[in-house]
Amino acid sequence: MILIDGKKQSAELREELKTEVDGLREKYNKVPGLTVILIGDLAPSQIYVRNKEKSATQVGLKSEVIKYPDTVDEKTVLDKIEELNKDETVSGILVQLPLPKHINKQHVIETISPHKDVDGLHPMNVGNLSSGYQGSIPCTPLGCYYLLKKNRT
Repeated sequence: MILIDGKKQSAELREELKTEVDGLREKYNKVPGLTVILIGDLAPSQIYVRNKEKSATQVGLKSEVIKYPDTVDEKTVLDKIEELNKDETVSGILVQLPLPKHINKQHVIETISPHKDVDGLHPMNVGNLSSGYQGSIPCTPLGCYYLLKKNRT
C-alpha cells in the first residue's frame, strides 16, 4: 500500500510553479492570467473558486474572479467569455459549474477558446485528449496522474 502525502506534494508543486511563473515574468515581463466566472452563490462553488484564486495567487499568476448573480442572462455570460477570449492578458478561463438551469452549459463550454479552456471541457480538447493528441487535460485527472507518477515505487 502506498500512502501519498497530498499536502506535501501540493506544496512542492506550488513551489515549482512559482519558480516557473517567476521565470516567465523575468523573461517576458508577463505572467499567465486565470479568470474564473462564478455564477450564483452556491457555497461549494464559492469555496472551490476561492481556493483556486488563492492557489493562483500563491504561484504568482494574475487571478481574477468575475461574479454574476444566478439571474444573469446567458448572453451576458457568453459575451464576457468572448471578451476574455480576445484578452491577451488572460491565459486561462474557467467557468465554475454547475450553472443555473436557464444557462446552457454546452453553449458556455463551446464559447471558451480551446486554447484558454482550463477545465479541458471544450469539444476540441475532449476530442484531442481521447484521440491521443495534444489538448488541455482536466485538472482533477491530471492531478491524480501527477500524484501517482511522483509516488511510483
